[in-house]
Amino acid sequence: SPDVLTIVWARRFAGYKRADLITRDKKRFEALLNNTKYPVQVIWAGKPYTLDYPAICDFNHLVHLSKEYKNMAVCIGCELALSKRLKQSADIWLNTPRVPREASGTSGMTAAMNGAVNLSTNDGWVREFIDHGNNGFLVPDADYAHMRVQEQDDYDLDHIYDILENQVLPLYYDHKDTWRQIVKNGMRDIRFKFDSNRMADEYYKIMYV
Repeated sequence: SPDVLTIVWARRFAGYKRADLITRDKKRFEALLNNTKYPVQVIWAGKPYTLDYPAICDFNHLVHLSKEYKNMAVCIGCELALSKRLKQSADIWLNTPRVPREASGTSGMTAAMNGAVNLSTNDGWVREFIDHGNNGFLVPDADYAHMRVQEQDDYDLDHIYDILENQVLPLYYDHKDTWRQIVKNGMRDIRFKFDSNRMADEYYKIMYV
């Protein structure tokens, strides 16, 4: 539905990217999908490497889970055409890597160029980009180095839901002008910070001058 907040997680499936993170708290996940005041629809897309068995398990888990909800879908074969359509139709581009494993995460850049608002853990390219509540949404940094894996997952999961429930959904449905401005801010800011002109200029100045 074009009138429902659309959350998209679409990229390569890998364990550290935690594709299934928001499904790990079943009570909050069901509350999110069954919210009649602020309805949502969630789409996953991507594929794991052939021998990446943990990622394959995550993918299969989401496929089976999607059979229980009419507003959840898992798309296969996420090549250029589907990736383009998802970025054009997403309201929230969800990014959940385990800090500090993400090298860059370029899908969020092109999503922002197409009007999707990034919601991400604080890793990869978003550390240089997101101004929380102004051009996207960011899980607050924590002392991840001293957290066990499960503690980090629980921390990130709780904050993602807190941002979704208390900031994203009310803004999207109750403050449409503010939401539209966040979208515009993201599209404007991404243009100047993450394009090939900047890349070529930095390569030239840093590598060759």
